[in-house]
Amino acid sequence: MSLKRVSIVLVSGLFSIQFAYGADVTSSHEVEPREVVADRLHSAFQVTPYMWAAGLKGDISPFRGGPTIGIEKTFSDIMDDLNFGGFVNIWARQDRFVFSADVMYVNTTDSETFGPLPSLLPAMPAGVVVEGSVDTKQLMAALQGGYRVYDTPNFMFDVLAGVRFWQISNKVTVNAGTKHLGLERSYEEKFGWADPIIGVRAFLPVTERLSVQAQADIGGFGVGSDLTWSTLATVNYIISDNFSLSAGYKLLDVDYRRGGHVYDTKLSGPVLGVTWRF
Repeated sequence: MSLKRVSIVLVSGLFSIQFAYGADVTSSHEVEPREVVADRLHSAFQVTPYMWAAGLKGDISPFRGGPTIGIEKTFSDIMDDLNFGGFVNIWARQDRFVFSADVMYVNTTDSETFGPLPSLLPAMPAGVVVEGSVDTKQLMAALQGGYRVYDTPNFMFDVLAGVRFWQISNKVTVNAGTKHLGLERSYEEKFGWADPIIGVRAFLPVTERLSVQAQADIGGFGVGSDLTWSTLATVNYIISDNFSLSAGYKLLDVDYRRGGHVYDTKLSGPVLGVTWRF
């Protein structure tokens, strides 16, 4: 792996792909005394940069009216094409009211080179090298608000509703030339949509420092995409009053087919994050 790729991995680890909402417990003493549930209701705020070692599978048509292409890439394949990836989650709570913002940004470039080619046309002499690349920028932001319907020292349960926004940009660039003659052409398209989503989140303390949580949502309903859904399950460990670690597995599925564009994909893989609470 080149120095560039190593740098990308380190940057992604600091700012990175969807993770864990960390444990919604500001410290181990937040749930004490156990018999006084009302004392536990207060404000909390936390930020979780995370890594998502996701693979990609599905069908896409990046350009309006273009062919639909089946795609299947492992996390290693994605890393080979990655220019930058960043993932961060923000979670806030005031008494029983909760808010979540999750943002994912990924920029990849897939390149191919053909040649040198033999003489094909009078205008294309022998020795021509053709290089093609597709640069893809993908931004996803999910904003949700909700209410903690069940809150005890041993179990917490939230209901959520909100919107998941998508913005996708694809730019194809083709270079054809020899040592003395070069030609470059490029074309770019952008498209995006918004999906209403509803979801739930459950949090279960196991010990004073160890906890598990699960979150799921579903949406789209033909408003933006035909259907989208996601699940996340993590194990969380409190390091100090301000920091915790989380590890688990996440899946995000979306089926969008509108205006000549197709984006029917599933991202899935392990997640690892660090939560900072204050």
